[in-house]
Amino acid sequence: MLSYATIGVTDLEKSEVFYNELLAPIGAKTLIKMDRIIFIGKSMEEPMLAVCIPHNEEVQNCGNGNMLAIAPGSKEKCDEMYHKAMTLGATCAGKPGQRIPDVFYGAYFRDFDGNKIAFNHFG
Repeated sequence: MLSYATIGVTDLEKSEVFYNELLAPIGAKTLIKMDRIIFIGKSMEEPMLAVCIPHNEEVQNCGNGNMLAIAPGSKEKCDEMYHKAMTLGATCAGKPGQRIPDVFYGAYFRDFDGNKIAFNHFG
């Protein structure tokens, strides 16, 4: 159902490097690169993350309550990718941990533009 999700950024090149390094362990890389938007994913047939300079040329901002969630495949991968995000300059928005017993595990961070991202695992 989901084709792609877009987040606004202030520095397209810096964001491309950050998200390519962060998402490489799950097989994601830049698939499309244009003037103001970059699509990162495993393939054009799977959901992608798009990072962009806002089309209206106004300042990038994050909506309160907006968040992207990425499922890397296991609790261990959530931990690994969360710690990699910290190494790449992200800030903690919720350390890795079980949120709903036997149902939901999550790890939350904000990128350098303030976009909130979660790594999660169901089950």
